[in-house]
Amino acid sequence: MVTMKKIVIAATLLFSPVVLHAEEIGSVDTVFKLFGPDNKIVIDAFDDPDVKNVTCYLSRAKTGGIKGGLGLAEDTSDAAISCQQVGPIELAEKIKKAPKKGQVVFQKRTSLVFKKLQVVRFYDPNRNSLIYLTYSDKVIDGSPKNAISAVPIMPWKE
Repeated sequence: MVTMKKIVIAATLLFSPVVLHAEEIGSVDTVFKLFGPDNKIVIDAFDDPDVKNVTCYLSRAKTGGIKGGLGLAEDTSDAAISCQQVGPIELAEKIKKAPKKGQVVFQKRTSLVFKKLQVVRFYDPNRNSLIYLTYSDKVIDGSPKNAISAVPIMPWKE
């Protein structure tokens, strides 16, 4: 049975803006498809919108075939992340006051409507580090598959 809560969540997902656009770095084919593009692993890069000089690299599964080529296939929840300091980090005060549930810094739809891959940033004041978590969720159920990357906030040496 579809509840009002599920309808509201679905509408929110449909009309919520993508937090950030990633730059595709490259990809490798994993499964040959006779019709349509092959299944692949795609590597994307994006800069944290709120932390100057932190770049995250995200590898994710991309489903091919006819459905994949038309954007109708659902990608698997497999993803990995590595975030790096690429210059002197400038940490906004709002990050230090962020809630324990973290802040979404990246979203990518991985199905036509109901599934998305997310990256959430957490701040660890005790270790002066940023932690980035990637995971996939759906309106009704998500996946426990996840990956993290930590970036210590240290003085930059050139």
